[in-house]
Amino acid sequence: MNAAGKKGDWIEIPPVPGALVINIGDTLQIISNGRYKSAEHRVRTTNAQSRVSVPIFTIPNATEIIGPLPEVVARDGVARYRDMVLGDYMNNFFGNAHEGKKSLDYARIN
Repeated sequence: MNAAGKKGDWIEIPPVPGALVINIGDTLQIISNGRYKSAEHRVRTTNAQSRVSVPIFTIPNATEIIGPLPEVVARDGVARYRDMVLGDYMNNFFGNAHEGKKSLDYARIN
């Protein structure tokens, strides 16, 4: 697996035998008010080693309103993301070219 570096490069993440890797998505980053970060990543195989990948996506209904949890905002003292209809966020996500994690700018409070 590779993760995007701060300079636009890809950083190799070496496999750990028996490890379970969980990638956090944008929705969890928004509801956690940025405490958990969604990672831009890619998965590659090598001809020297096999791997198993089982992507599982969980997401609320498109009509649900998402935003930082009130308890998290109370702890942080400020909301970093706005409340929005998930379908609007997803339309923005799929309607624009992907440039890193820029899709989160749609939800971010400046």
